[in-house]
Amino acid sequence: MLTKVYGSAVFGVEATTIIVEVNIDKGIGYHLVGLPDNAIKESNYRIAAALQNNGYKIPGKKITINMAPADLRKEGSAYDLTLAIGILAASSQIKSEDIERYIIMGELSLDGSLQPITGALPIAIKAQQEGFTGFILPTANAKEAAIVGDLKVYGIDNIKQVLDFFDQGTPLEQTIIDTREEFYKNLDFPEFDFSDVKGQESIKRCMEIAAAGGHNIILIGPPGAGKTMLAKRLPSILPPMTLHEALETTKIHSVVGKIKNMGLMSQRPFRSPHHTISDVALVGGGSYPQPGEISLSHNGVLFLDELPEFKRGVLEVMRQPLEDREVTISRARFTVTYPSSFMLVASMNPSPGGYFNDPDAPVTSSPAEMQRYLSKISGPLLDRIDIHIEVTPVPFEKLSEERKGEGSVEIRKRVTAARELQTARFEAMANVHYNAQMNTKQIRQYCKLDDKSKALLKNAMERLNLSARAYDRILKVARTIADLADETELNGDHISEAIQYRSLDREGWLG
Repeated sequence: MLTKVYGSAVFGVEATTIIVEVNIDKGIGYHLVGLPDNAIKESNYRIAAALQNNGYKIPGKKITINMAPADLRKEGSAYDLTLAIGILAASSQIKSEDIERYIIMGELSLDGSLQPITGALPIAIKAQQEGFTGFILPTANAKEAAIVGDLKVYGIDNIKQVLDFFDQGTPLEQTIIDTREEFYKNLDFPEFDFSDVKGQESIKRCMEIAAAGGHNIILIGPPGAGKTMLAKRLPSILPPMTLHEALETTKIHSVVGKIKNMGLMSQRPFRSPHHTISDVALVGGGSYPQPGEISLSHNGVLFLDELPEFKRGVLEVMRQPLEDREVTISRARFTVTYPSSFMLVASMNPSPGGYFNDPDAPVTSSPAEMQRYLSKISGPLLDRIDIHIEVTPVPFEKLSEERKGEGSVEIRKRVTAARELQTARFEAMANVHYNAQMNTKQIRQYCKLDDKSKALLKNAMERLNLSARAYDRILKVARTIADLADETELNGDHISEAIQYRSLDREGWLG
């Protein structure tokens, strides 16, 4: 007897429906075809034990299983439940009338209990698009799949529940989530708050500007000055994610199995990889491509602590994703594209010893050592960082103050107001949503200077010996400063503040 059961495979952040055809005939043997990987080939041992322990058995006949489309590589252990149900239905141990209306996925333990799977959200989206009635999967993944409307999602703990559902009509409990309520309830409780930061008012202002315009930022200062503390608090002042952004971000995290029992992500991601990371782990890839850190920080913040300690090759592969806001991974048989629109926050010591710009500390690094240290960061990468700011240690008087600084919620209100101005300004443009994404043509259009401001910028570029690449960056940042002040025209105040944020372009740093 021939039976069809439906599963799903995830490529990139999209799912493809897999038809599992099970045929049972005279003879003996177990044949699994359709490009399964080793985890799927081993499934027959798990399935046999799970069925045995629940009062069923694999028939002693010739079993042929085809996973179609047969030229598409299938991987992982999530097909255990699909194969088990197919075998039982084909051998008439359970009824098979309704099986074709469901996507069935789950990894089996030997006692029949189910382990979580990856990519439940993309699979649920595809199932809904293709008109399936429901999605049966492990309980641990039910919340993320239930985000999708018009699809019945059943979270189960044991294969026995599925068998009773199909064979005896025993109802399964449907997982229902109010997506909007789930999304909005966690918005105003940031884990890290700017009110914890003592002093550093100028740096907090700089962070506010970076958040308002989506600008990449690099913090330069000695150890213990608060660079990491400030970076960790940046997501708390970014505008709340829209429902569309939340769904997009949750999809990527679902593919790598980081969502279990969470439902929809409402907080922007903050990723902080160690400097020993490989380029594949950062950008994504592998023989079976997976999203890397830059895609996991999509719609959030990627924090690279001690930037010059990262391998140069690792930093160079980030140049294209920073520009295109997506990363494409090509293999011989297929190509996958992951979104990677993130804010880059980098921090570094000004010298190998760490204390170059601290007036109270001894200079321990020679100019040659410093030049070698700083030259690890290439010009083209720095070119994609709009704001450079020096962070100095906080004096004891400020640290011991009882007074709390301004909280993240107040700062976020100003940032959100500035972002709304930018959204309205770039409404007609498909790929530009905030100031940092402007190209040269848009800078000329939206960052017009009066004669006084032009003279100020010309004077500053000559006096401070700023590079040509700094010109556009200064105008972008000045546009954001004007948006925060709710002013339509750029003036000298906006330009002079933006000029302060180009430390690394000055003679003596990377000259």
